[in-house]
Amino acid sequence: MQLHYQILDNQTLHVPTLGEPTLNQNPPLVLLHGLFGSGDNWGTVAKHFAQQYQVISVDLRNHGKSPHSDSQTYVDMANDLLELCDRLNLARIHLLGHSLGGKTAMQFATHYPDRLEKLIVVDMAIRTYPDAYTHMIDAMLAVDLSTMQSRSDVDKALISSIPHTMVRQFLLMNLIRTENKLAWRINLAALRNNYPHMIKAICENAHYEKPSLFIRGERSDYVTDTDINHLKTHFINAEFASLPTNHWVHAEQPQAFIEVVQNYLAKN
Repeated sequence: MQLHYQILDNQTLHVPTLGEPTLNQNPPLVLLHGLFGSGDNWGTVAKHFAQQYQVISVDLRNHGKSPHSDSQTYVDMANDLLELCDRLNLARIHLLGHSLGGKTAMQFATHYPDRLEKLIVVDMAIRTYPDAYTHMIDAMLAVDLSTMQSRSDVDKALISSIPHTMVRQFLLMNLIRTENKLAWRINLAALRNNYPHMIKAICENAHYEKPSLFIRGERSDYVTDTDINHLKTHFINAEFASLPTNHWVHAEQPQAFIEVVQNYLAKN
């Protein structure tokens, strides 16, 4: 099967890195964030695991400080990661992804299994998801930043469309000031155009036989019992864990999350 993939014009992903490359001879731990996020979202988790692993917190394309592109498919993102591994001479990695990053991690695992040691997916299944974020992207695009003086001004402009304070605060982490003007760091136009693809099912005909761990939030509806049964048919050696959280498992229960991941990575 021919895979269509748009490269990032010879630009490379932004990848903040902690820890030593050869520490205990462990494969590096690569972290993939969710939609609207960046590698910075993994702060506490990255700092902890940097004591044992080289930790690479990737900014996916069109996010964080990584390059922008008109295309954002899971094939694109998995191949971005493959290019990164080749550039850094990483023969094998541990891969941990949340939400959008979780689907990207599953795409990478099923297409490049030889490059993985262990796979960890956080609160994400294979299936197609309902459209939950187009209205947020539209609201962000609708804000006339040229008339805004501060983050607080943008926050007020978004209240009617995005009433949840914590959600707005998360989105506003993407607001930067350039040449004394406010701008969105993420590529909102590309996310808007590619979002219908990003919510579609993936890996429907693929199987992955290496060890994998799926962690879900008990109060989240992203991974249901039906999803777990579905995942078991594609990820043959999968383990499953649940934590008392909503969708942001690693942010809501960082210590419990770290313990689950650490125990899994320590297994032979």
